[in-house]
Amino acid sequence: MGRVARGSKAFERDFLKAQHPETLLEGRRYQETPSARVAAAGLAELQRSTGQAGKVADREATRARVALAMEGQVAAEADSLAERLNFLATTGAVAPFVGLFGTVWGIMNSFFQIGQQQNSSLAVVAPGISEALFATAIGLFAAIPAVIAYNRFSHRVNSYEARLQRFADRVASHIGRELEGL
Repeated sequence: MGRVARGSKAFERDFLKAQHPETLLEGRRYQETPSARVAAAGLAELQRSTGQAGKVADREATRARVALAMEGQVAAEADSLAERLNFLATTGAVAPFVGLFGTVWGIMNSFFQIGQQQNSSLAVVAPGISEALFATAIGLFAAIPAVIAYNRFSHRVNSYEARLQRFADRVASHIGRELEGL
């Protein structure tokens, strides 16, 4: 997330300063940058809408299509980042149940030992209970950091999506100014 955010910040700075921002998209430097793909989606829609002649029949419809193209790209970029969180979400949701299963297994083992030895002393019950508590601890040891990490990264993805949307709005403003000149 840090690398993605730094790359986007650099591209956005360069894009907003550039006289001809289209040239930024031609190089390989920003090819893997989500904000560059958002800008590229808007500029590509502008080019499709203006055609070879560079004329626009309906400026408002063109603005709307450009905005929709960028909004769609913003959503695709956020989805791509969020897909990486599935492992954390699954681990955080499933690990406590794995620990619970280990707990049940350990307690069942303790009852089996009581029946097998016809004795309910602590020496007979302790190993199974110890295994049960250890299984619970392992489940929680996996689940708690996974949930914390998931929440942290989910928040960062949401913040990044909002940032991309704000950038798309600035690109739409830039394109709107270009459309006024056509």
